[in-house]
Amino acid sequence: MRDNILATERAKKINNSSLVDGLKRQRHFFRIVTTRKRNKQWKVERKLKSDFIDGAKFLRNIFILLCAIVIASCTKDDEHTELINDFVTIPDNQFESILIEQNIDSDGVVNQKISKTDALDVTHLDLDFSASGMYVEDLTGIEGFTNLTFLSASSHLIEDIDLSQNTQLDTVLLQANEIQSIQGLSNLNNLIKLDLSWNLLDSLSFKNESIEILLASNNLLEFFEVENADKLKSIILTSNKLSTVNLGTYPLLETLLLSDNLLQSIDLEQNGNLSYLYISGNSLSELSVSSNQNLVDLRVDRNPLLTCIHINNNQEIPTVSLSEYQVLSTNCNE
Repeated sequence: MRDNILATERAKKINNSSLVDGLKRQRHFFRIVTTRKRNKQWKVERKLKSDFIDGAKFLRNIFILLCAIVIASCTKDDEHTELINDFVTIPDNQFESILIEQNIDSDGVVNQKISKTDALDVTHLDLDFSASGMYVEDLTGIEGFTNLTFLSASSHLIEDIDLSQNTQLDTVLLQANEIQSIQGLSNLNNLIKLDLSWNLLDSLSFKNESIEILLASNNLLEFFEVENADKLKSIILTSNKLSTVNLGTYPLLETLLLSDNLLQSIDLEQNGNLSYLYISGNSLSELSVSSNQNLVDLRVDRNPLLTCIHINNNQEIPTVSLSEYQVLSTNCNE
């Protein structure tokens, strides 16, 4: 009996010892697992942190690279803009070819541009004579020749032109083209002579205080006016479609050629310096030159309704061209 009791107690101790050992082993395992989990979580966190830092560095590098590209691009754009600004565009190959022919375009290549320096060096530009017989249609680029004082571009195929930037011009010769529009004449403060003969202009109106000689014969002009032109001495407008002209603002006018128009009347009282008057081939019904004592050449033939030209007493006109039905008289009312 006692032996059984002792055996039972020993068994309990053994079981208790095993339980304790089991608990210890379980706690130890738990600590190991927990430590491993913590280590694994720490590694994960460290990796995430490392990836975040690497990502941030990557984004920073990308940002720096993009900034560098943008700066480089802007620099190239600025360089490109500066490069463009160093040249004047010449879209008409014939125009540029003549510039090359005359050793004005220094690069010697037809590439639709000329250096601004080459353009600024030119004060006298004559495009009339070309060994290759080239015809210019477009004078775009002329605005870069800002030091021009003389421009001649006759007998080409030019339809319009803008001279707004060529403010130093004193002579402009553009006869025998196909010009329908011309701009910038009011900006030419040094202009003395303008020739637009044999073109397709139907109107010519501008302001200019310096002009002295204006030629625009053989156009389609229905309207003509130059304001503030106190120095204008010669006007040649033969073979147009003018029905009226206002000459009262040209006190220095010496030469007036208006033959072959549609004029029905004309007032010459303010033009005391007039020396040459050609007004043949119009529709005048009356004409007085009594205020024009300086006349030396008068041509009034082919005005079917004009039979009497009024002159002053003792006025002598050395050269007169009349039709057979016309006379000079001091009294055209008889």
